[in-house]
Amino acid sequence: MTVESVKPESVEPVTPEAPELREPPLAGGGVPLLGHGWKLARDPLAFMSQLRDHGDIVRIKLGPKTVYAVTTPALTGAMALSPDYIIAGPLWESLEGLLGKEGVATANGPLHRRQRRTIQPAFRLDAIPAYGPIMEQETRALVERWKGGETIDCTSESFRIAVRVAARCLLRGQFMDERAERLCIALASVFQGMYHRMVVPLGPLYRLPLPANREFNRALADLHLLVDEIVAERRASGQKPDDLLTALLEAKDDNGDPIGEQEIHDQVVAILTPGSETIASTIMSLLLVLADHPEQADKVCAEVREVTGGRPVAFDDVRKLTHTNNVVIEAMRLRPAVWILTRRAVTDTELGGYRIPAGADIVYSPYAIQRDPRSYERHLEFDPDRWLPERSKDIPKYAMRPFSVGNRKCPSDHFSMALLTLVTAVLADGFRFEQVPGSVADTRVGITLRPQRLRLKPVPR
Repeated sequence: MTVESVKPESVEPVTPEAPELREPPLAGGGVPLLGHGWKLARDPLAFMSQLRDHGDIVRIKLGPKTVYAVTTPALTGAMALSPDYIIAGPLWESLEGLLGKEGVATANGPLHRRQRRTIQPAFRLDAIPAYGPIMEQETRALVERWKGGETIDCTSESFRIAVRVAARCLLRGQFMDERAERLCIALASVFQGMYHRMVVPLGPLYRLPLPANREFNRALADLHLLVDEIVAERRASGQKPDDLLTALLEAKDDNGDPIGEQEIHDQVVAILTPGSETIASTIMSLLLVLADHPEQADKVCAEVREVTGGRPVAFDDVRKLTHTNNVVIEAMRLRPAVWILTRRAVTDTELGGYRIPAGADIVYSPYAIQRDPRSYERHLEFDPDRWLPERSKDIPKYAMRPFSVGNRKCPSDHFSMALLTLVTAVLADGFRFEQVPGSVADTRVGITLRPQRLRLKPVPR
């Protein structure tokens, strides 16, 4: 009998069983009513960083709500690129009082896609050089104000340049210092109040006429009044400069009709407020870096002078300032302005082998992920050279995404990096910085991170 003459036995095809999805473990330390909210409120950065010790995905309780915390770069990247998750959850619910429901920051689906098409031309890579002269003017104005060597309040100064650059580049508004100061004061109250509402969701208690609630409501009203002033002034002027506000006023909806007033309002809020808050917070962190790491400030200064030959730094120099750019990236790694983000599952789905039910809120912390010792050698050390090509290739793919990825990627990433690199270069070239008595460099935790009360003395080089 030959092998060929043996007939195989008849067998039924076998379908491999799908692996059973697990439920993520529940973090310990919750308390009745507040759950883990009290820990998140008491020491949020430590709490979010410690969750990685309990698993890739961990369940936490914020009040009565179960929230899923994602702790690894790979899974945050997978979530950002998956259509199973949308912008929603405790963070965005708290922000809707500021940003509205019709702005690009909080919209989802077809509305979000149309809005991105409207604003994207203002942030194209080939559009950024047109903003260079304005960035140069505002940065040099900053230097002129600091030449006297007097102590500077880094919070108000950082907000001023962030707001003025955004207004002059994107809204072509004559945004005077008084308005920038109003925005700075209002944002401080609004973002802190929204943070408390996110981590400790006490609902009706926030409507009581308590001093903190009244301050929050006043600040929020002033922000919206400020935006109404900007839009009304543009309409009254009859002017149509080639800027983002003109694009919004002339934008059409999917039916070919002009977009509504509320959407215009919410879009301007989304342009001015989160962008100003995050850029200003990052500038403050960069100022702290220049003060705390004078050797890095000296290296930036040396690079600037090698590139410029001693002339004033120009926008066109930015792309040549590789070490300065790496200083900015490393500052954003260790002190990201946006330290916590939330998403919501729109369907029963799977992430990292865990079951995520439809409607579940997911939270993750760029701060925790960007300080994870599994991703970074000497993870707490300020080391701009880790971003040199030969070293950065070893960093996990999604371990550093300060502008997010996928369809929620920040459209102003090139704009922001150009401004931050230019500001860092100009300031390091002009000054050494020293902290003065009364300065508090500890991290202030709100919707964004920034130094608590940074006060520096600029010493001309």
